[in-house]
Amino acid sequence: MAEVDAVIRRRLASDVALIDQIANYIIGAGGKRIRPMLVLLFAQALGFRGPERFELAATVEFIHTATLLHDDVVDESALRRGRDTANARFGNAASVLVGDFLYSRAFQMMVSVNRMAILEVLADATNVIAEGEVLQLMNMHDPDLAVDDYLRVIRFKTAKLFEASARLGALLADAPASVEMACANYGRALGTAFQLIDDLLDYEGATVSMGKNVGDDLREGKPTLPLLVAMARGSAAERDLVRHAIVQGEVQRLPEIIDIVRRTGALEATREAARSEVDQARDALSALPASPYREALLHLCAQSTERSS
Repeated sequence: MAEVDAVIRRRLASDVALIDQIANYIIGAGGKRIRPMLVLLFAQALGFRGPERFELAATVEFIHTATLLHDDVVDESALRRGRDTANARFGNAASVLVGDFLYSRAFQMMVSVNRMAILEVLADATNVIAEGEVLQLMNMHDPDLAVDDYLRVIRFKTAKLFEASARLGALLADAPASVEMACANYGRALGTAFQLIDDLLDYEGATVSMGKNVGDDLREGKPTLPLLVAMARGSAAERDLVRHAIVQGEVQRLPEIIDIVRRTGALEATREAARSEVDQARDALSALPASPYREALLHLCAQSTERSS
């Protein structure tokens, strides 16, 4: 990861001062770096040790960071990773344009690896992520969203880059197609679980530990699984309250809604859905030979559903 961070710092360099300032601000905020970690772990689990793994790990982090910059503008978010979002600090226009810079820099980096299959995976992933963003926008303030449609957004918007990151490791190692698909399945399932827990934490977590404001999803009118389950299980009055909050993006009665989500067992139902995804990810790892890297990927499964941030 130190090598990846060195690539990130080198590739962020721009003669345009504002790009340097904003890109370093958002990358410097840290984060879990799970997507680049997947590139490294799968490449090394399959025997690949070339320097290309660092370049591609940094590439997926740039794509992820670009989506965060654009997300925060669309969602009008003010806090991420415990500090002001880039749009709150530098304005919407600058954030969108620096997000575009990071996307285009990521494409320069993936071209430098000179592998058509890798280009196809990452180009497809960025396109699907954009579709997921639009789908989520269409679903805002819709309390009648079907669970399958909610999961479709997760698979497009979040899980797709996890899937691509895992596949990159297999592609670098020239793994058989069956192994590549197993890696993709791991990434997709882990990414889905990761987002489910993120959605759960919006009603279970604390602002300090999460690094974002509790109730942000509700304020944005996002009908996430905890709310969908709470409406399905709650009384008529509880269902009406949650529906109204989703439609209006209203957080004035957030404590009541959190209580409904907890009393109806919606949080545990969401965590169980995440655990089911993690079980699929764990099963996919049987395609990999035993190694410390496979053990690390198993450990990542266990961590993903029990985290608090």
